[in-house]
Amino acid sequence: MPTLDPSSLRVALLAYRGKPHCGGQGVYVKHLSRELVELGHRVEVLSGPPYPELDPRVALTRLPSLDLYREPDPFRIPRPSELRSRADLAELAIMCTAGFPEPRTFSWRARAELARRAGEFDIVHDNQCLGPGLLGIQRLGLPVLATIHHPITVDRRLEIDHASGPIRRLTLRRWYGFTAMQSRVARRLPRVLTVSSSSAEDIVRDHGVDRDRIHIVPVGVDPDLFRPMPEVPRVPGRLMTTASADVAMKGLVHLLEAVAKLRTERPEVELVVIGKPTADGPVARTIDRLDLAGAIRFVSGVSDERIVELYAEAEVAVVPSLYEGFSLPAIEAMACGVPLVATTGGALPEVVGRHDETGVLVPPADPGALATAIAGLLDDRARRDRIGAAGRARAAERYSWRETARATADQYRALLAEQGRLPAAGAATTGPAPAAAVTAPAPDPGEPAPC
Repeated sequence: MPTLDPSSLRVALLAYRGKPHCGGQGVYVKHLSRELVELGHRVEVLSGPPYPELDPRVALTRLPSLDLYREPDPFRIPRPSELRSRADLAELAIMCTAGFPEPRTFSWRARAELARRAGEFDIVHDNQCLGPGLLGIQRLGLPVLATIHHPITVDRRLEIDHASGPIRRLTLRRWYGFTAMQSRVARRLPRVLTVSSSSAEDIVRDHGVDRDRIHIVPVGVDPDLFRPMPEVPRVPGRLMTTASADVAMKGLVHLLEAVAKLRTERPEVELVVIGKPTADGPVARTIDRLDLAGAIRFVSGVSDERIVELYAEAEVAVVPSLYEGFSLPAIEAMACGVPLVATTGGALPEVVGRHDETGVLVPPADPGALATAIAGLLDDRARRDRIGAAGRARAAERYSWRETARATADQYRALLAEQGRLPAAGAATTGPAPAAAVTAPAPDPGEPAPC
């Protein structure tokens, strides 16, 4: 039987969307794939639009969708000539009935691509798609594992809890209908990676995955890129946050209320938000209600280098989230040496560390506590410097993309060993993986056949 070289695996990394400059998926795929290549593995990313920006050594296979949420025409109706497959028809039908189709339809397209190329890969790593096509990929004989950063069921609960009325709640239930599919698929994967103990507990509770199949691999930061820039002067009263502006889970409305409280005594306080608000959305309405238009600046589509400069200009960084499965913005701010105020939502205490040592922790959904914590730092430069330096040390020592890649590759080897695909120590690679070496689960009768 052909065997694999565990030091040089051929990895298909799936990303149903890979937006490069906001959201965690594109960031995760970009850095993980680069570091896996540095470790000697061959990585090919299979992605739907928007496509990620990758290291030149990482191959990218584009799996075009109808791209129904693209700017500047989200929720567009495609031309009939664009509908070329059952996946296209399903994507349009689900969107027209207020659902979110991309995880499901991307998984079918990935399955079709890998059906033609199964012998080219040793393992398939899904990044939180969790669509039924993954079960079809297993039936092709390819080992599959998935990263679940946190269950999207948490987003669903928080969005519904903060909905403005019954129609909005009904719409959200339909939009998040794909989470039931993700739970079914997650329960049938042999190995799941996640980024924190908090997320692991949530995956057990919400998806019903056995705890012994969940393995924690924290994500990372590039401490050479995200670094202090002492030559850049701080702007007095400048705060900075990264937030998907109109996602309730990110807590931006609570931070805006805190900024309004702060400005009653500190009119110099201003907030830079890495993100883009929706016109007439909750954030825009809150800014108007609190008369904050001159104190809030939104920045989007900028390079990592510019984000580092913005951190260098800020006196305090804030993560006001109601919940985080990990929080890349938290460790990026810490790596830049900016003192961080964060909530205790989800995994944030696990990531940030001890209160008043490596960050300042406050309860979620509490604008008063946010305002008090921020004011305490603005009033005490020595404390800001102390917490910023300790946060930088914690981020640089604990969280690196190289360690994320090493631990992820260990998980690949563990899964392959469980399935009898790794050679004995010192054995040589003799060819591609056998196409039928995996005993796959039976088809799920609740899911349509993949395209």
